[in-house]
Amino acid sequence: MGSVVMEPEDIATYAGESTALKNFTTICTSVGRITSDGVFFRDNPLHYSVPLLLLQLSLCSAIILLFVKAFKPLGQPILLSQILSGLLLGPSILGRFKKFTGTLFPLRSFVVLDTLSTFGYIFYFFLIGAQVDPFLVKKVGKRSFLVGVSAVIVAMILSLSCTFLISNIVKVDERIAKTLPVVALTESVLSFPVVVQYLSELSIINSEFGRVAMSSAIVSNLLGFLLVTPTIILHETPAGKQEWVSTLSNGALLAAVVVFVIRPLILWIVKRSPEGQPLNEELIYSVFVLVLLMGFISQAAGLHIYYGPLVLGIALPPGPPLASSLIEKLDYITHWLFMPLYFIKNGLVINIFAVGSKNYMVLQLIIGVAFFGRFLGAFLASLFTNLPIKDAAALGLVMTAQGLIELGMFKMMRKAKAIGSEAFVVMCASMLIVTAAVTPLIRLLYDPSHRFQVYKRRSVMHLRLDAELRVLVCVHDQDNVPTTINVLEAINSSKRSPMSVSVLHLVELAGRATPLFITHKKTKKSSSNSSHSEPIIKAFRHYEESNNGLVSLHPFTLISSYSTMHDDVCEVALDMKTNLVVIPFHKKYFNHGDLMSAKKNIRTLNKDVLEKAPCSVAILVDKGLLTSSRPVLNSWSAFRVAVLFLGGRDDREALAIGMRAATHENVHLTMFRLVENGNVSSDDLMDKKLDNAMLSEFRDSVTGNHKVKYIEEVVMDGSGTIAVVRSMEEAFELIIVGHRHDEHSQLMMGLLDWNETSELGTIGDILASSDFRGHSTVLVIQQQFQVTPNSKDQTPNATQKHFDTRGDATSEEADDVPIQNAHFYHAK
Repeated sequence: MGSVVMEPEDIATYAGESTALKNFTTICTSVGRITSDGVFFRDNPLHYSVPLLLLQLSLCSAIILLFVKAFKPLGQPILLSQILSGLLLGPSILGRFKKFTGTLFPLRSFVVLDTLSTFGYIFYFFLIGAQVDPFLVKKVGKRSFLVGVSAVIVAMILSLSCTFLISNIVKVDERIAKTLPVVALTESVLSFPVVVQYLSELSIINSEFGRVAMSSAIVSNLLGFLLVTPTIILHETPAGKQEWVSTLSNGALLAAVVVFVIRPLILWIVKRSPEGQPLNEELIYSVFVLVLLMGFISQAAGLHIYYGPLVLGIALPPGPPLASSLIEKLDYITHWLFMPLYFIKNGLVINIFAVGSKNYMVLQLIIGVAFFGRFLGAFLASLFTNLPIKDAAALGLVMTAQGLIELGMFKMMRKAKAIGSEAFVVMCASMLIVTAAVTPLIRLLYDPSHRFQVYKRRSVMHLRLDAELRVLVCVHDQDNVPTTINVLEAINSSKRSPMSVSVLHLVELAGRATPLFITHKKTKKSSSNSSHSEPIIKAFRHYEESNNGLVSLHPFTLISSYSTMHDDVCEVALDMKTNLVVIPFHKKYFNHGDLMSAKKNIRTLNKDVLEKAPCSVAILVDKGLLTSSRPVLNSWSAFRVAVLFLGGRDDREALAIGMRAATHENVHLTMFRLVENGNVSSDDLMDKKLDNAMLSEFRDSVTGNHKVKYIEEVVMDGSGTIAVVRSMEEAFELIIVGHRHDEHSQLMMGLLDWNETSELGTIGDILASSDFRGHSTVLVIQQQFQVTPNSKDQTPNATQKHFDTRGDATSEEADDVPIQNAHFYHAK
């Protein structure tokens, strides 16, 4: 027989209030009843621990996934689904049916449920620590500091004041009266990791708003930790100051051992590992064992079992190679195997009907005042630092976020006898209510896409002929570099119109909680986070130097999640006043043009950039031809470029880029114009006028240039368009085409079903397909969506001239900082 000591409150709540169980604190289970012979041998699998555990795990995960699916249209975070799943299976709803509970969640199963959920929570705390960079505290600005402190202090003052008034005005139970100050204190603080996860689920973590919220949460988290920790320790060590000092001493000693002994040892082992190679599996699994050992030492030293794993996680360096490898191994098993059991186990001991109405109202009032205090403190501090009222209100609502860490803190407070079972239930219910109410309000108040809407023309077509062309180049890896440099060389910089190139190396976020934005400066030594970007930066530096001052380079590295990376790309484009964003296609090809690989997350990134970019966008399809590391136009006597013109704003933008390329001494440009029955393919009279005006400008600009050809093809339907495209196979090194075309045009008849990749459009998809036998690099252009105060997409009239989009670009002062600026962008 084996036994596990459980919390008596959990057992009493779950098993009921029968006299026999009031003093029952231990559950025993038979070692021999683990696996079943099966129903075919007339054996009930639910009488054995392993089959029962598998059924419980399946049921928990399935219910959570169903709730996630149901709440997805409402944009609710996953925490809501997890807590609701626990409540559904607990005594509040389905657990009220004794047959259901006795069959699927018998009391004896609590041994396994408690053990696995504890393992999950240990690793969850370790993962939180592994993703947190403690040095972020040094980079907190004045605004974030003021917002973070105000949120906690105002909430504390209001909730404690309300507690004092209620205790003197309303007659409440003595046990509830003792609980109220602790409830007020606990509900006044918040945790940084929860805010980060919340912002990620709302897809606003990479916005300026999200960065201020994260920085403010760091301050609030530290302040709350200093306030709540003594409360827990005092309740867990009621014997006196001596045990309190002993507990603090043990915690400090354990932290010192981790920081000054374990951390240097692990870093030494990591540095000895071959660079660019996966870490030794033995090291990773040794860290897993160390996590469990730290939990044991914490418990043995009188600390909480989660303290050691959390400190160990914080001590490890965030990001690759170590933290990212650990998270890759632990993330799914922790969040989708252990943690569903944790939520269900908690739900099984939460009975909302066991709370008296009067006690519920008193506790809910204190909790509500604390939530309001957090909102009010952050809101007033935000207004004081000149944030717009909507952003200030949304920031205040974010500062009320609660999550799994708060749930664990409530459990610790109850175990320490700082709060009672009724207070625990009400606090969990309040978390559910506030999360469900606040999330849609934040989405209503703050739309991150609005900050990318600009009312100036930022495109190549609308750039003055003597203005600097500003290009933002996105690169995923070194394979993207040669072709990208060759295309930049083809676009051509000159004394009259030089080029400013911002290079953004996009790296997937792994092993850290917050995105990182790194500015590369010639005078600064590269940091460990940016070492993998050095070969890419060197190649673009060489390109800059070879152009004798006609190209200025601004290199950056962005470490972020692909789900929100488009926000950073658009923000850099907005900040640098970019005219054109160049981003690689999501598919890679062999040198002979066959498909090598495709990445879905990059495809999603490209689609989001196309939808939200504040300027024109070019998708670069590399089919393996321009692979030389040198700019090709320095080595090719005739670099053949084609522009395919069907009509429309995107094709006009493509032609504008072709006109710049035609000014290069080695470029031979061919412009194919497709017309149907002798007419320009557009039913829109305004589009016809704009197309004709652009073509007239093209003719004027290339007059006398013998390297430019103009070919006009009469096409009857889509098959004729395909024939023209086929004629370009193997004939050009670079083909430039527009993204969107008139679907009702005869030129597109029968081609709409061809479009498999919406990021390229129909014609671009044909050129990028393996059926197109050419090895040409393809540049698919989408002109900027212009936004005006009265229209979301307004086409300029025929007499509208080029706009000047020049402006001073800004960059981060720090060499290696989290994405965190002191202002919000507002389009003007």
